[in-house]
Amino acid sequence: MTQLTGQRTTDDDIVHLTVPADGGYLGVLRTATAGLAARLQFALDEIEDLRIAVDEACAMLLAIATRDAELECRFAVTDDALTVEVTVPTVRGATLPSESSFAWKVLTALTTAANARAAEGRATISLLTRRASGY
Repeated sequence: MTQLTGQRTTDDDIVHLTVPADGGYLGVLRTATAGLAARLQFALDEIEDLRIAVDEACAMLLAIATRDAELECRFAVTDDALTVEVTVPTVRGATLPSESSFAWKVLTALTTAANARAAEGRATISLLTRRASGY
């Protein structure tokens, strides 16, 4: 499987977490994000930026999630990058914030790349962060 990074990953490099689509559970995703970024030896400020970006992406999705939905988070690890993909079922007619919104500006400022899509009753936000510092 090829990620946003252009690098192949194996199933061993993928972590899936599913939590209730409720803000009270976002700490679990922030902690997992920090742990995986630390495993890749990201700098402390890179880890914090990614934690904030994941939190912001989840907040965007929670605003349009169906009642009693589950937030699915997929982390893909490569040698120098972490891709986080968060998805949730959405209410009918839901739309993601525009790329000119403040929330979207936060995502793009804190990550290497970000994209979003909504189709067939689901919305997904993908974030890619490459490690800037060396080992």
